[in-house]
Amino acid sequence: MQKFPMTAEGLAKLEEELKHLKGEERPAVIRAISEARAHGDLSENAEYHAARERQSFIEGRIAELETVIPSVEVIDVAKLSGDQVKFGARVTIVDEESDEEKTYRIVGAHEADMKAGSISLSSPLAKALIGKKVGDSVEVPAPGGARAYEITDVRFR
Repeated sequence: MQKFPMTAEGLAKLEEELKHLKGEERPAVIRAISEARAHGDLSENAEYHAARERQSFIEGRIAELETVIPSVEVIDVAKLSGDQVKFGARVTIVDEESDEEKTYRIVGAHEADMKAGSISLSSPLAKALIGKKVGDSVEVPAPGGARAYEITDVRFR
């Protein structure tokens, strides 16, 4: 069985999402399908088709979470330290061209969220950063050409 590395917070979010989907979303979409069926002809019933599509998405996500959650290997980031970039690290990098500074946390694939500053361990940027230290430069392939970054800080908190 494949294990998925994840932080304790990431696992808690997935468990909460599963609880929400099963306890609230699933019953709501079942009610919506019943209401739409009551309107008659299903072939031209947009509400019915939209509810069935939503149901399909919800059931697919529930199945995915029920597969992933038992396979999670929780890594306690609080016990990690050092100056090398590894899973759980918050890494501050500076774009060597634009001097733009960004901070990312390296997490498991199922908890990555660019908007929240979390990148997947398997992303090109994380792969380039793993094993490096403050002061190191990394080159990351990008659609517009390779980008160079300098690591300015590595923290575990």
